[in-house]
Amino acid sequence: MSFKRTNLLLNIVNMLIALLFITPLLWMVVSSLKPENQIFADLSSIKSLIPINLTFDNYIDAFNRIPMMKYLSNSLFYVSIISISGLVVNSICGYALAKLEFKGKDVTLTVIIALLIVPFESILMPLYFIVNSLHWVDTWLAMIVPFVANCFSIFMFRQFFMDIPNEILESASIDGSTAMRSFASIVVPLSGPVFATVFILDFISHWGDFMWPILVTTGESMRNVQLGIQTFFTLPPIYYGQIMATLTFTTIPIIILFLFLQKYYVQGITSSGIKG
Repeated sequence: MSFKRTNLLLNIVNMLIALLFITPLLWMVVSSLKPENQIFADLSSIKSLIPINLTFDNYIDAFNRIPMMKYLSNSLFYVSIISISGLVVNSICGYALAKLEFKGKDVTLTVIIALLIVPFESILMPLYFIVNSLHWVDTWLAMIVPFVANCFSIFMFRQFFMDIPNEILESASIDGSTAMRSFASIVVPLSGPVFATVFILDFISHWGDFMWPILVTTGESMRNVQLGIQTFFTLPPIYYGQIMATLTFTTIPIIILFLFLQKYYVQGITSSGIKG
């Protein structure tokens, strides 16, 4: 088989896989613009993916039913703080593991890698007991502090920083630069891709938080978007058009974030995800 035919075949396969993954998202968006009785009536045909009889009533009714903008602002607030503060904390930790020498460095790295396989559900209740003993329940501290440090983010930073030549840092050290100054003035400007990658992964991960917020928030004032969506299932009657409208609206920040940072995200994954 010629190279052109092989390339064409690969492109077709990639397009089919992309279509497979985008179909549920397309159905969600189209369903959010349909009348309630038409969503499932069209489900067994191609019309389920075709916008017919477009209406924005689902969006209007959903926002009138629950304070979705409040939930959205809550999510943007605490997820942004986690992601931004995590960049600072985890990058410094990754830099120390990659470029500094200190006692217990190998043990620390081994522990961090081992913790990557520990599921969050296994530490959920101990973490809740700690937060409760600190009287942080129903506060932003409970939503933010436990998740600033992240083992996977530290490991990604460490992998990326390993490829930065030591000679550059040694030259800066000879000129009198401290480790932190070298990190801020040399390492950070060279590490845009991994910073963007870690930010996207942290943001997406915490944007979908449900189990932890439902444990540590007791009122509506601190609910995030995921708890807001769950409200549609607990307040009858259930309107799936409104649910699809809310899901579509809450997906927009993730899409915008990825579109702006996708180039750096791809570079960061290829640079830090597979090196030893």
